[in-house]
Amino acid sequence: MTEIERIQDQLKRAFEGNAWHGPAVLELLNNVNASHAAAHPIRGAHSVWEIVLHIAAWENAGRRRLEGDRAQLPDEEDWAPVLDQSEQAWQKTCEMLVENHRQLVQAIARVNDSRLDEPVLEGLASVYVTLQGVVQHDLYHAGQIAILKKALVEREAK
Repeated sequence: MTEIERIQDQLKRAFEGNAWHGPAVLELLNNVNASHAAAHPIRGAHSVWEIVLHIAAWENAGRRRLEGDRAQLPDEEDWAPVLDQSEQAWQKTCEMLVENHRQLVQAIARVNDSRLDEPVLEGLASVYVTLQGVVQHDLYHAGQIAILKKALVEREAK
């Protein structure tokens, strides 16, 4: 297995499932509806929906960086507001997340192992650190989603 294949495997585990730590991003989003996704059960914390938009933005940024774009995200792209809280809008958000992930995986497949120690772009981290960063980012936010889901269950039980 090449190092790129190992990175792809770790990204798949973090995003789709069979992760060592517990539920992956998509596993946590299973059966989340729009009202739960938009809720703020923890004061000052982002909603599940906001986190999903954020993950999608950085999966896209990772792909863009591999393709030569610096992908410096402005605040409104980094933490996009949820303007439409309908079920249809939530489904579109989830579809965008999956599509951004699919495109990132395809971009990673085009990377040669020999490029891993090179900067992804001048002045930025290496390709290896960038890709591992995307994996870490997914896992970090998966943990936040898990906590928000627990907080929602507790709030609804009261």
